[in-house]
Amino acid sequence: MKHPVISRAALTLLLPLLLLTACSKPPPAQEPLRAVKLVTVTLGVVDSSPELAGEVRARVESRLGFRVGGKLIRRQAEVGQRVRAGQVLAQLDAQDAGLATDAVRAQLQAAVTNRDLADADLKRFRELRAQNFISDAEIERRSATLKAANAQVDQVRAQLAAQGNQSAYANLVADAAGIVVAVDAEPGQVVSAGATVVRIAQDGPRDVVFAIAEDRLPDIAMGSSVQVRRWSEGSQYTARVRELAAIADPVTRTYQIKAAITGNGVPPLGSTVLVTPAGLSAKGAPAIKLPTSALKQDGKGSAVWVFDPATTSVRTQAVRILAADGNEVVVQDGLAPGMQVVVAGVHVLSEGQKVTVYKARTTP
Repeated sequence: MKHPVISRAALTLLLPLLLLTACSKPPPAQEPLRAVKLVTVTLGVVDSSPELAGEVRARVESRLGFRVGGKLIRRQAEVGQRVRAGQVLAQLDAQDAGLATDAVRAQLQAAVTNRDLADADLKRFRELRAQNFISDAEIERRSATLKAANAQVDQVRAQLAAQGNQSAYANLVADAAGIVVAVDAEPGQVVSAGATVVRIAQDGPRDVVFAIAEDRLPDIAMGSSVQVRRWSEGSQYTARVRELAAIADPVTRTYQIKAAITGNGVPPLGSTVLVTPAGLSAKGAPAIKLPTSALKQDGKGSAVWVFDPATTSVRTQAVRILAADGNEVVVQDGLAPGMQVVVAGVHVLSEGQKVTVYKARTTP
């Protein structure tokens, strides 16, 4: 039997095809379908209310400083100390003020001497005028000199009184009874006029201070009630919102709220409390809740993967979170009852990806 003869031209054409077939990569294997765990969206009930961290502060907090500058030589106030109105809290070196007072006092003595001399001259010249030895113009001149001397005495006396005040300003005195909450200067330090040295929380009404996010500010109204609970004991108090910040904090971008706390046994200053504003409480209200594992961030906010049974694929659905409820989150909008949401494996999915539904194995 004769074998078919292949021409040289045919071999020349077949050889490159054989080489390309041998060097080409095999087609990539298809990615296996991922199994996801789903939960059907239902309408539930909120079991808890959001609690914010707050702090008890005095309604009025005084920042006390010297009205003159100088070197601080003594500070009697300490943090946590209770002080009374008029109590001396700190002292400056008053040596320079004393020297200035002595100088003004000497000026006053000189002014008094000049005034007495002008008064004596006026009396003598009046006697001469009675004898027609001088004219009325000379009497008027001496009277003007006496008036100027009296004005000089009044001026120096005012300066002496002002200098006396300057000497008294060397003592920092509490303007009201309260508790020292901060000390901002130490003995030996040179302080300027008006610089804060001691801060006092005055006795009187107390406020609970807390902060809320910008999107929840419309839910807080002036005069609305706030439930306050001590973090350490769990005691309950009632407060009323009395102040809403006009602008947000430049660092945290939150708004500060102050609520006046009333009742017996008000928590001490600086106590940490848990605050539940009435406008933010949704306990018992119907709501859609999802496990926290279902959430993902897509750069525009919170979102979830919604499963489409018709195409067995997933798609992104943006949601708005209202609050946390234990290990779940309360969804304000974006979902409807009956939807199926992925609650496990959300970080490995992509838009339109086909998936399979995970089914737990059952033990016979």
